[in-house]
Amino acid sequence: MFLKDLLLVFVSSFILIVCVLVGVAFLTLLERKVLGYIQIRKGPNKLGIFGLVQPFSDAIKLFTKEQTYPFMSNFNLYYLSPVMNLFLAVFLWMCMPFVSINVSFDLSLLFFLSVSSLGVYTVMLAGWSSNSNYSLLGSLRAVAQTISYEVSLALILMSFLFLILSVDMLDFMKYQEYVWFIFILFPLCLMWVITSLAETNRTPFDFAEGESELVSGFNVEYSSGGFAMIFLAEYASILFMSMLCSILFLGANLNSWLFFLKLGFMAFLWVWVRGTLPRFRYDKLMYLAWKGFLPVSLNYLIFVFSVKGLLFSLLI
Repeated sequence: MFLKDLLLVFVSSFILIVCVLVGVAFLTLLERKVLGYIQIRKGPNKLGIFGLVQPFSDAIKLFTKEQTYPFMSNFNLYYLSPVMNLFLAVFLWMCMPFVSINVSFDLSLLFFLSVSSLGVYTVMLAGWSSNSNYSLLGSLRAVAQTISYEVSLALILMSFLFLILSVDMLDFMKYQEYVWFIFILFPLCLMWVITSLAETNRTPFDFAEGESELVSGFNVEYSSGGFAMIFLAEYASILFMSMLCSILFLGANLNSWLFFLKLGFMAFLWVWVRGTLPRFRYDKLMYLAWKGFLPVSLNYLIFVFSVKGLLFSLLI
């Protein structure tokens, strides 16, 4: 019986990963289309109906191109960093709550914090092992940015966790049956979305790849499959953060198709922000993290903790 359960877990996890990768492919198409219409042009529309086959054509093109290796690079780390980056981005999806059997376990939000923290090392090693000044500076920026925002991300998350007194994502479904958390903690929800944008290195916080000074940041020396893997990892984490937003404060009803509609809307928001906002200044990004979000999230945490304690004392 145990072996059958294990097999079912592997099969359902494999199906989930395949669906995530197909979702990533179509997210790139959505981004190119939306950015096209924002900039008053068409976007990809030649391959298939409305350009629907374009992502697969891009994938074939990227993976069949010649792989270049910088002569002075630390070859093993240079080669493995994009692979590990994609592996961690996909492994993060294992904590997605499933009503059926899967790896959705009681400590899923702790798992999310642990695995997302490991992603910093792959970016750092990708930049360092290329042995290029552009790559190194890009990776240092990305690491400093991610570490800064992970502090406020954890504190914002703790406010939500104090409301439900659990670290299981499935519990968010039970507690938001009548009212969504976005109505209770609206400022925190906005801060969560902005912090998620900074965590995924997206516009207006894409300092790892400032074209004017760093060309393409930590992935500047990568071509072919290595670049494609870094690209896939970035979009997989965008989809994951969109899913997490839907779970934390947009209802989280996994039995409803509305959940996936919310997920799609949050992913669209990531693209919309990219088409609308200019790049932030780096010192302002750090100022926002340490002097803006950190004090506010700490105050909110104390507030939520006090309210929860007061309610407990009244009930007892």
